[in-house]
Amino acid sequence: MQILQDKNIVLGITGGIAAYKTPELVRRLKDHGANIRVVMTQGAKAFITPLTLQAVSGNAVADSLLDTQAELAMGHIELAKWADLILIAPTTADVIAKISCGLANDLLSTLCLATAAPIAIAPAMNQQMWHAAPTQDNIKTLTRRGVAIWGPGAGEQACGDIGLGRMLDVDDLVELTCNFFSTTLKQSLKGQHWILTAGPTREAIDPVRYISNHSSGKMGYAIAKAAQSAGAKVTIISGPVTIEAPSNCTIIKVNSALEMHQQSLEQAASADVFIACAAVADYRVADISKQKIKKSSDTLQLNLIKNPDIVADIAAMTNKPFTVGFAAETQDMSQYALGKLQKKNLDMIAANDVAKTGQGFNSDNNALTIFNQRDGQVSKIEIPLASKQVVANQLVTIIADNL
Repeated sequence: MQILQDKNIVLGITGGIAAYKTPELVRRLKDHGANIRVVMTQGAKAFITPLTLQAVSGNAVADSLLDTQAELAMGHIELAKWADLILIAPTTADVIAKISCGLANDLLSTLCLATAAPIAIAPAMNQQMWHAAPTQDNIKTLTRRGVAIWGPGAGEQACGDIGLGRMLDVDDLVELTCNFFSTTLKQSLKGQHWILTAGPTREAIDPVRYISNHSSGKMGYAIAKAAQSAGAKVTIISGPVTIEAPSNCTIIKVNSALEMHQQSLEQAASADVFIACAAVADYRVADISKQKIKKSSDTLQLNLIKNPDIVADIAAMTNKPFTVGFAAETQDMSQYALGKLQKKNLDMIAANDVAKTGQGFNSDNNALTIFNQRDGQVSKIEIPLASKQVVANQLVTIIADNL
């Protein structure tokens, strides 16, 4: 189940240049299962049309408090009750001031007064306007009232200034929204021990050279963080990475596939869940040179032998943990993933297409296709492109639902 499945989000759009990003924001939130109703101020319509937002949201756009047809059914109250979250992006200094003062002179500001739903704002304005004392006073007031302040970001602005004031990127807003609704996981895994492998392995050729791959460990570490946040005791068996490990997790550092295999078998006996997220080398050099190999000829031949299959060996244990594999593929992703799921007797496999630009190895984003095997039946769940932490949160939720 997607984190935003059946969540009702009112997206308020105000009159800032960042409004041009909102169709993509709507599309991405819908990809994660959300229902979106758009409310626009008059200023917002100067930057983007209601027809565009209607097309991407699949719902009529509301833009007037005095719409006679909508108000036959008290439309503004209906929207206020419908929302699980009101997200205002972009949020101008003017609208921040309105909400802070409790004004209700248009549909959006009225909704903010009439709703019991949480409110999040994504400020977007000139850097000087953001730093102005009235704006900062208004932000303090909203924070005190429990309004979530998402941003702003820093960088070059439409006016040419550089500094704080930019609306956060769509990826950031999607992640914040997903994280807002993922609190149901908190402490749900308390008492469980999750073990996962992460990062690449290095297979030595000689004392200075090795065979490896492009894995950064970001996906595995994000899963570890999500599981730990949900209350699980987490052990990471990690190949060589340059990223910081999640806090409160046990880290076992290894280099080669053989080392990772040994540690996995030793640790798995105490595991409730084992996730094989590492990009483990399939082969290692048969004879590792004790000295640096010199360039004595135009060619060099290496004899490679197959490494043990870590996740298959874990899944073959008598009292095996719930075992999740990963399949990083460049073609026929679903076919190969299903083959691994069944051949290795896994409970679940997460497949991703690492040939696609902007996801997979070394990227901050990912998308997964999850195949779950239970009672001889295989089900499929898609996790759309998002930051690896958002994807990890959803994967941990799916695993928890199947334990």
